[in-house]
Amino acid sequence: MTMSRAPYAADPAASRGREFSQAGDGTNGAVRGPRTAFQRDRDRIIHSIAFRRLAGKTQVFIAPDGDHYRVRLTHSLEVAQIGRVIARDLGLDEDLTEALCLAHDLGHPPFGHSGEEALDAALETRGGFDHNGHTLRTAMRIDSPYCGIPGLNLSWEVLEGLAKHNGPVKSPQWALAELDTAFPFDLARWPSLEAQLAALADDIAYDNHDIDDGLRAGFLHLDELLQLDFVADQWREVERRYPGADREQQLRELVRTQIGVMVNDLLETTRSNLKDVNAIEDVRNAGHALATFSPEMAGQERQLKRFMYERLYHHPDQLRTAGRAKNVIARLFAAFDQNPALMARGWAERVPATQPERGRHIADFIAGMTDNYAMRQYGNIFGSIPEGLSNV
Repeated sequence: MTMSRAPYAADPAASRGREFSQAGDGTNGAVRGPRTAFQRDRDRIIHSIAFRRLAGKTQVFIAPDGDHYRVRLTHSLEVAQIGRVIARDLGLDEDLTEALCLAHDLGHPPFGHSGEEALDAALETRGGFDHNGHTLRTAMRIDSPYCGIPGLNLSWEVLEGLAKHNGPVKSPQWALAELDTAFPFDLARWPSLEAQLAALADDIAYDNHDIDDGLRAGFLHLDELLQLDFVADQWREVERRYPGADREQQLRELVRTQIGVMVNDLLETTRSNLKDVNAIEDVRNAGHALATFSPEMAGQERQLKRFMYERLYHHPDQLRTAGRAKNVIARLFAAFDQNPALMARGWAERVPATQPERGRHIADFIAGMTDNYAMRQYGNIFGSIPEGLSNV
């Protein structure tokens, strides 16, 4: 069933366009096929090199040996599935939501947040590194498949949503500031509802799917999770409905049940928040988020996050692995900085002569690497592939 478009939804026919005029883009040039501007954006993201590389980038566990652990690509697909469901039910633009969900992690470097921290330290005197700003940098400048223009040339609404998915930005880091100067994102105002719910779909996905991976790896244990009232409530319901089921199936049902409860809470609360909203400009001028959990669910979600940081993300084994990963990135950056000829062809020839551009260029190259490519580069330069970078 096709849902009617809500009056506060983003409308591709009213898009603010693209940074560069391009024949066949559906906004600034001749139409190519039946797709809307936002459908084209989604397709450009899916066909991009940066999106394909997410298959080799850390979600929770670095370079996992098991086939069933999530990586950035599978996480992004799961976020998009959750986002589409919510957008459809609220009458929002499903294609814009999907594009934002698929693209939200394009700027993550190898080794996840460990790689990000290492690049941020390497660029400490050159403006730092931020994966969200780098997502925009990747989409607008680095991944350039089209003749004569930089980047994927996505519509303003997608770029704005990526820039402000967590709300208005008061002090943009250098990467976002440069791009905002070139193609202003109206950073002081709230983004579309599609962007707001894409951020919450991300939270719902990783809050729950990281539990699944943590249990599979043995870093999390059910008896510890049941100390959380939210998890305990859903587990009792799973046991009541499926008393004789296999324990692994019950655990997977627990994850699905929690996702459903969170999605339903988000839908109910957001509908209530929108009762007096009649246009997308009302969303942008609201002064606060309109896509939200209820206060009770928001508190439970924060509690779950604290638990996950304590028991999974900051687990001693994870921290040891993260330290090794940071060292790999730090040493690669130093090696390329000292001898740019070590970089891949095309990147080596374009190294700027002056700072901070030189350091930022090197960070762009490293940030595009997959986990395994970074390890191979390390092995080529230093003679051996580092050990201990996978703990599952």
